Amino acid sequence: MPIPTGRLIERLKQLCTEYGIVLTLTEEAYTSQASFLDGDSLPKHGEKPQRWTPSGKRVKRGLYKASGNQLVNADCNGAGNILRKVATQLGLNLAKVGRGSLTLPKRYDLFSKLKRSYREKCEATVFQAVA
Repeated sequence: MPIPTGRLIERLKQLCTEYGIVLTLTEEAYTSQASFLDGDSLPKHGEKPQRWTPSGKRVKRGLYKASGNQLVNADCNGAGNILRKVATQLGLNLAKVGRGSLTLPKRYDLFSKLKRSYREKCEATVFQAVA
């Protein structure tokens, strides 16, 4: 079932305003093709330079091969590139984001795997940081 993106974004705007969270919207052109580890340039949609080529490639579903034969999770590579696009706007330092966090991402099922007390503790920490 497709997600109505416009409605989702509007709802996120409402919730973020309500909880004091800054919502940053950005386009995601070329984030799946470019290599996060190699620092490939990330052109905007419709502004790709004529001879732009990524230094890596997606080898199969869920796996991206950067130059130097480094294998990383493809979704994490794309997410890292999206983060790069907005890092300056958000004032984030990406120096500690590297191969380790892209190779073996941790997966959490927030609804069943984490104990309720842990979820509440994390929620309290987030709200304290925002306030």
